Amino acid sequence: MSGHSKWSTIKRKKGAADAKKGKIFSKISKELTIASKTGDNPDMNPRLRLAIDKAKAANMPSENVKRAVKKGSEDQSGANYEETIYEGYGPAGVAILIEVMTDNKNRTVGEIRHIITKYNGNMGESGCVAWMFDKKGYILVDKKAGDEDTLMTAALDAGADDLKNEPDDENYEITTAPEDLHSVKEFLENKNIPLNLVEITFIPQNYVQLNENEARTMVKLMGDLEDQDDVQNVYANFDIAEEIMAKLE
Repeated sequence: MSGHSKWSTIKRKKGAADAKKGKIFSKISKELTIASKTGDNPDMNPRLRLAIDKAKAANMPSENVKRAVKKGSEDQSGANYEETIYEGYGPAGVAILIEVMTDNKNRTVGEIRHIITKYNGNMGESGCVAWMFDKKGYILVDKKAGDEDTLMTAALDAGADDLKNEPDDENYEITTAPEDLHSVKEFLENKNIPLNLVEITFIPQNYVQLNENEARTMVKLMGDLEDQDDVQNVYANFDIAEEIMAKLE
């Protein structure tokens, strides 16, 4: 999962900068609003619980969280976002999935198409690349939290599917079934294992290795897509060699 892990690392660094600009708060607010449409009790609403956890991890003010939840659960007129997934291809035929929340699909798809074609990619039909990804719960644990065998045992005892150790990354990657993510998270936290990231994500089944020019273009494309106001998440099946990543950083 090295390609997935590397983009997760880039996103975490980018997220810190976005938080300063308020961009990440805007995206989380949308997620809170959509999630709370089916109930404002996080104990009964796993999606809302995960969105609140994400807000806390981003140090989003509690008043912002309450306002976004209220907008979805009480003020239905203000929660008119539509959710959709767009699919396409980037440099070297990299498959891209784009999760969107928008109040104007025509505007959003036009802007996304413009971004992708700017980097010589193209939009695809629904289903053209989705089959290449598996929806999973995804947890990152700092390697300083313990040795691989101990954490592997804890993860499997918690009900996780697997734990991966990428030698070139600072974290272990734990994957779960989406519906098991919260219980695994709670189990690990009760074991006092600190978690760096907890999310529902799409993990590629295979990866496209990129050369330096392709990698540079792909990272710019991913960044521009993430910066689009209606885009919540972007997933892609690229891999970048460590020496090339060092140049890009």
